[in-house]
Amino acid sequence: MLKQPMKHFKHARFLAWVTVLCASSVVAQTANYGAINVSPGFEPSSAIATGSTAGSFSLFSIANRDRDNNFCIGYSNSATPDHVLTLQKDFSHLKLELRSGRTSTTLVVKGPNGVIRCGIGSIEDKNWKAGEYEIWVGSKDEGVRGNYTLLVKE
Repeated sequence: MLKQPMKHFKHARFLAWVTVLCASSVVAQTANYGAINVSPGFEPSSAIATGSTAGSFSLFSIANRDRDNNFCIGYSNSATPDHVLTLQKDFSHLKLELRSGRTSTTLVVKGPNGVIRCGIGSIEDKNWKAGEYEIWVGSKDEGVRGNYTLLVKE
């Protein structure tokens, strides 16, 4: 007579429950440090996020150059974006600025339709289309730890 495998492991139900919980939290995570949602005329205080860098994930692997032929450099924590910026409507102009003290920080932004923007310390550009933008913040040098504040400005 075959015995049911679940009866041999008295914590099987608990293990199954923990597995489901872990899997759902990984699926739900879309950014390492959170999201920013804005519409034209947003309050500047609503478009601020914080995080830290100390990684060895090369941002060059996301894109080696952006749409303006700028190099994409720096090292982030992981292949998962640090932030997701959602633009509810088109913006004619936006600036993403990093404040990081003495750490030299870089940005890679991947927007709708795969449009890439890269910069050191900030990105200021025209014609931002509505949609989701994945943002990676890196340190210019691999493994350098630093905290930063990301500000989005019109």
